[in-house]
Amino acid sequence: MKEIQRILSFTRRAVDDYSMIEDGDKIGVGVSAGKDSLTLLLALAELRRFYPKKFSLVAITVDMGFEGVDFSPIAELCSTIDVPFVIVPTQISRIVFDVRKEKNPCGLCAKMRRGALHDECKRQGCNKLALGHHFDDVVETFMLNLFYEGRLGSFSPVTYLSRKDLTMIRPMIYAQEKDVRYFVNRHPLPVIESPCPADKNTERESMKQLLSSLERNNKGLRHRIFGALQRSGIDGYKESKLTVYSDGEE
Repeated sequence: MKEIQRILSFTRRAVDDYSMIEDGDKIGVGVSAGKDSLTLLLALAELRRFYPKKFSLVAITVDMGFEGVDFSPIAELCSTIDVPFVIVPTQISRIVFDVRKEKNPCGLCAKMRRGALHDECKRQGCNKLALGHHFDDVVETFMLNLFYEGRLGSFSPVTYLSRKDLTMIRPMIYAQEKDVRYFVNRHPLPVIESPCPADKNTERESMKQLLSSLERNNKGLRHRIFGALQRSGIDGYKESKLTVYSDGEE
């Protein structure tokens, strides 16, 4: 799979820099069926073939309960790459939109999805959970925390959840969203567009648009923010020999 080599190089560097994978790990991969999580799944499946520390994978999808969503193409992909696939049925959409009628549904939805995903990881015997957050997500989360909570921070590359005895890893933090789009455009994946009525109408989407606007007059802005996180050591980030330039070249 020639097209995935760039994503794979970023993934391996993050895994090495933050010691994300150890011998014998069983890693649950949170698969929302979006482009990011599917790209992560393929990258880890490829890494599994040659990485010196042996690990196994299981793909886990939380079914939010929206009608008409067909996960069979995801199951077929997982079969092709020899990764077990588990669907967790929930009624999250009904609880959030019909029962609670949340005006700002994202917080409650995310909390419930995380809970379902963590519980299934433990049922599957996983000691780690891999999530598909990438470089742009790191920067956007930092800015959201700054703007809306008045604090400096983002999600961590590696997080240990003591209550669940589960470690979350984010192997794609060095890959830019445009790297993911490039891969998906050349290696079509069974991406399922989000049926959520709040999709594209969130604070995160507004921040994405703001950063795009600011970057037009401040080239490399996202990279400077990411670099500041690395140099400051906030939330476990650290400097790496890998530099991701704004033109997409290493």
